[in-house]
Amino acid sequence: MKKTFLGFAGLAASLLLLSACQSSKTPANPGGSGKSASLRVMEQVAIAAHKCWIASMDPAFKSYSMANELNNFGGAPRFLLVPKNNYGGKPLLVVQARGHSSEVEVFGPLMGEAVGSRIGADIGRWKSGDSGCGSAA
Repeated sequence: MKKTFLGFAGLAASLLLLSACQSSKTPANPGGSGKSASLRVMEQVAIAAHKCWIASMDPAFKSYSMANELNNFGGAPRFLLVPKNNYGGKPLLVVQARGHSSEVEVFGPLMGEAVGSRIGADIGRWKSGDSGCGSAA
């Protein structure tokens, strides 16, 4: 009985040592941050949009507030432009990415307005990594 116990203890110790020597091969995220591609791109776009449209008090966006939903549970990090001081209001612009893609979708009534072409150009620039504000419409 004592031999069996010692044999079992030796086997357990060997397995423990062997597992400690193994390298952990977890799939690495290319960005190294543990974030999906959609969240990474939406963070950079949302930061630039807030800086260039809202914080700068750009006249083209003075009637809107920005509502961030980057950590929503639907798998589509996004931000919305809503009527100023009405975060529950109907979104006038939705900017989002889905799943593991770094593609950004932009839609809503503002895209049909004069400022729509500027919004498209700004979003395109920001998703490629350029955080500059460009020029006003």
